[in-house]
Amino acid sequence: MLMWNQVYDPFNNIWLSALVAAIPILLFIVLLTVLKIKGHIAGLITAIVACLIAIFVYGMPASKAVWSGLYGVLAGLYPVASIVVFAIFLYKLTVKTGKFDIIKESITSMSPDKRIQVIIVAYCFGCFLEGAAGFGAPVAITAVILVGLGFQPIKAAGLCLVANIAGGSYGAMGIPVVTPSVLTGLDPLDVAVRTTYIIPFISFLLPFLLVFLVDGMKGIRETFKTVFVAALTFSVVQWLTLRFVGAELVDILAASITLIVLYIYLKPKQEHSARQLVNAWSPFIFLTILVIIFSKVTFENLILSFPIPTLNGMINKVPPVVGDVVPFGAVFNVDIFSSTTSAIIYACIITIIVFRIKGSVISSAFWETIRELIIPIATICAVLAFAYICNYSGMSSTLGLAFASTGSLFPLFSPILGWIGVFLTGSVVNSGSLFAPLQTITANQIGISQAGMVASNIIGGDMAKMLSPQSIAVAAAAVGLTGKESEILKFTIKISLIFLVIVGIVNLLIYSF
Repeated sequence: MLMWNQVYDPFNNIWLSALVAAIPILLFIVLLTVLKIKGHIAGLITAIVACLIAIFVYGMPASKAVWSGLYGVLAGLYPVASIVVFAIFLYKLTVKTGKFDIIKESITSMSPDKRIQVIIVAYCFGCFLEGAAGFGAPVAITAVILVGLGFQPIKAAGLCLVANIAGGSYGAMGIPVVTPSVLTGLDPLDVAVRTTYIIPFISFLLPFLLVFLVDGMKGIRETFKTVFVAALTFSVVQWLTLRFVGAELVDILAASITLIVLYIYLKPKQEHSARQLVNAWSPFIFLTILVIIFSKVTFENLILSFPIPTLNGMINKVPPVVGDVVPFGAVFNVDIFSSTTSAIIYACIITIIVFRIKGSVISSAFWETIRELIIPIATICAVLAFAYICNYSGMSSTLGLAFASTGSLFPLFSPILGWIGVFLTGSVVNSGSLFAPLQTITANQIGISQAGMVASNIIGGDMAKMLSPQSIAVAAAAVGLTGKESEILKFTIKISLIFLVIVGIVNLLIYSF
């Protein structure tokens, strides 16, 4: 099988090439928002168009283009779809056993005010889950909890997606910071510190924005003190942790301490005993403990690895995207025993055993989950198919090189690379793996901080989490809005773009003056 070197500028004009490379992204947005085509159909059409561009414009061998798409489908099934399936299944077990009623009452007892509930669930608990699990689980779980509390599905999904940016830069035990840092030979703590120039300030504003989205300025005026307490606690703990500890525990610490402070401040009168509350919340406690354990313990010898034909080691990344020619790996790994998916499955099993759930209830919950998620899973797979085609063909890198060519204005555009990376892959980690080398190469060429540009890639990527097709599909699946992804996208797209512009301007001021 022949090696193939990626091509980044097929038209010998980087901006013209970038315009063509952007077609799949723009097409997907238009199909969803203007033509209102359902997510799985829009994703499939986009994947086909991306494949054609890869073959006929970038010169990618057809077999490699097709296998790139198939690899994306596999990645959509595992770990993304598998996480969503078992997270929803765990939630349904709590509903069918009556435990969710106690969970709901424990939240409403802290405050019956929906404006405060969104801070407790989407902002605090969502960030806690992001720090422990990541990969779609926080949005899926918090969105269904908000629906259970009486929020409209679209608003529940949108609020949880927006709230997710509080911890999205550091999810799953800090790997969005650690992975690109290790990849580029930078100190993870240095990169974490660089994110404090922007993220804690966004985290401070976020609770006010969430309340505004629920009830406008009236809501902010009426809940100001409580929201201020949450915002200040969270952002200060986040800043201190990033400055002096690192990214690994920042989400868990910021969320946990904020929940404790809110509990003390609100002085709720619980209707249930501490034992009943722990019992009801235990499925999510089990989940958190297991995810934390498996973030530190991996059974590498038991991971099943499947090299992708025609792709693995058969495509080269070439300069200037990387310093030297580097083979592009393509191995589908299935971690049966120590992944986020397996942690959720174990939490489900322990929940079943502890609560002695009957087989009929288990079967009902599982098949109900599968029936509800068939189309969302198809959407996730289609979205990742076009994302993987863009990555392996070099289209994603074309967009990166276009922005890297802006010279002294690069700090303004650096976060956009992270934004594009997350839009395409749904993951801040994957965005860092895709663009961190280019960020450091460009930073070195124009004489600015390499750690700063990797940090801006992370921050910009975080701003895209609320509208990446993968995230939208997960949120839609969680709240039963399959086929209405465009409505969720409309809720989040303006917010994402506004934050991205703010991040870009602040980044330019920090690194150019």
